[in-house]
Amino acid sequence: MRWDQLVPHAASLGFVPREQVRWLAPGELWRTAVKVALSSVFSNYLDKRELQGTLDPRLLAIGPDADGGCWLDFVADLGDGFDATYTVAWLLARPELRLPGHPDPLLRGAGLVFGGDEVYPTPSATQYEDRLRGPYRAALPVADDAPLLVALPGNHDWYDGLTAFVRLFGQGRQVGGWRTGQSRSYFVVELPQRWWLVGLDTQLGTDIDEPQRLFFRQHLTARLRPGDGVIVCAPAPTWVYSNQQQPDEFNTMHWFDRRIVRERQEMPGAPPVPTGARVRLWLTGDRHHYARYVPAEEYPDGAPPPRAPTTGSQFVTCGLGGAYLAATHSLPDRLTLPPATSRFPDPTPQRYRLAACHPDAATSRRLRLGVLAPNARGIAWRNPGFWRLAGALHGALFLILAGVLGLFLGRTPATALRTASAADVWQLAGQAGVWFAVVVVGWTLRPVLSRHVPRVPVLAAVGVAVQVLLGFATLAVAVQVPWSVHTPDWVLLGACVAATVVVTGLLGCYAFAGTILLAAHGQLAELQMSAQAIEDHKGFLRIRVDGDGGLTVFPIVIDQICRDWELEPSPGAAQERPVPATELRPRLIEAPFEISRTE
Repeated sequence: MRWDQLVPHAASLGFVPREQVRWLAPGELWRTAVKVALSSVFSNYLDKRELQGTLDPRLLAIGPDADGGCWLDFVADLGDGFDATYTVAWLLARPELRLPGHPDPLLRGAGLVFGGDEVYPTPSATQYEDRLRGPYRAALPVADDAPLLVALPGNHDWYDGLTAFVRLFGQGRQVGGWRTGQSRSYFVVELPQRWWLVGLDTQLGTDIDEPQRLFFRQHLTARLRPGDGVIVCAPAPTWVYSNQQQPDEFNTMHWFDRRIVRERQEMPGAPPVPTGARVRLWLTGDRHHYARYVPAEEYPDGAPPPRAPTTGSQFVTCGLGGAYLAATHSLPDRLTLPPATSRFPDPTPQRYRLAACHPDAATSRRLRLGVLAPNARGIAWRNPGFWRLAGALHGALFLILAGVLGLFLGRTPATALRTASAADVWQLAGQAGVWFAVVVVGWTLRPVLSRHVPRVPVLAAVGVAVQVLLGFATLAVAVQVPWSVHTPDWVLLGACVAATVVVTGLLGCYAFAGTILLAAHGQLAELQMSAQAIEDHKGFLRIRVDGDGGLTVFPIVIDQICRDWELEPSPGAAQERPVPATELRPRLIEAPFEISRTE
């Protein structure tokens, strides 16, 4: 049965299966915009991380297994539609996974890291229950070993100021067979073989607050020894953003690496002492794809060969836990950290290269064009109500342009529609275009007076121009219709608006889709994929800390999620749970890669 056929069984499941978020649906646009605005305003006045300083700080630990190491799982951007979220949860919950091309089983992690954005689109107790806790509880109702679960908040978790997040992850509650242990929105976990797992909370553009600094200095810096390896979980791939016109994005991470991991201050006022520890692996989600950067100097001609340990730091983005698939073709091939234009200078910046990504760049370019498809993936069909929204805006625009045309010709709007020609419409459009160009050029050149640097015209101006041009084209078609003089004015205008809503509204949707395809970076570029809400290509990282201190990362993906479910009694609970009716076929995105703990 499909996910919507499971909804009537919500009472026996213990949660309501939810559909994938449609990001351009009008209601979703409005709710998300309000949440973003409120969180942006209040985060400037009330930072709840400061309040968390009163909570009992906890140092967590995962003990060694029989071989002296441990297994660890990392998944991010997960609490979205049921099919995608539960497919990933089901794979994470299996006692072991066997993957093609890899002879040994990969055991379920003794620890599970939620790497951010645990719920979409906005947080609440109900959304967390239906989109995250319920599916994960069904996937693993009970576990004898009770794996540790730690979570890092993403920007969507922050939209209520972390209220629901802290209640779920900071009060020792169970999420199915997983046990939570952290008391704050950041954490330190001691792993076997002198590895440390760290989660930073630097969301919504904030720095590391003072209680968080004290926490890490007490529970991490003070315990580090020469040769220790650190895994840092960050809320976003700031290493990429810092090389995409935001040079200061990586500054907080760079400061943490230099001042928390690499140095300790033995006494107040004394010079810092090197710890001898290093961040060997940076993990994040936020971008819903897989990407790995390796040291360029260490491997200048290609990715590290399989099973060859890398001694430098690696940067991995894996946001495949359940949300829509994101593009990779715009990722920079090279990174410099920190960039030369950063306000956190470093005399020896490090350089990295892109070693692997999923989807690959060619597939990413092909998938983004789906926003123009006249089918279920297309922008107008995948986002319920977006066609109606575009139609309503174009209907209003038609009335405005008809009124302006009437003023231009000295007639009423209805009379202008009856008597004007297409040449009259395009003459008006030409004059409007001149004024629009004057405004754009003035806006572009205005900073020259103060900073001697012109602005780059924004793509939004192009989008507005395209939509207005489409409105003029609709008006030009309308005046070509041989309207009867006996047709009442209100009927004439009503018929024109109705036709505009249906026809021009659809064309406006695809004009908008064409506009966003021009974007290379930023929010408009993100819409190329979010507008399609692609559910397939989901995955996570399975990490092995070996008994000899080495670290091996297995990046796992399932190309097609499960969309057909059956119900069975839930083990250890008087409920039912969904199970896949078809075989799941996970695979490795790339060969497992190893990271050395020491130089």
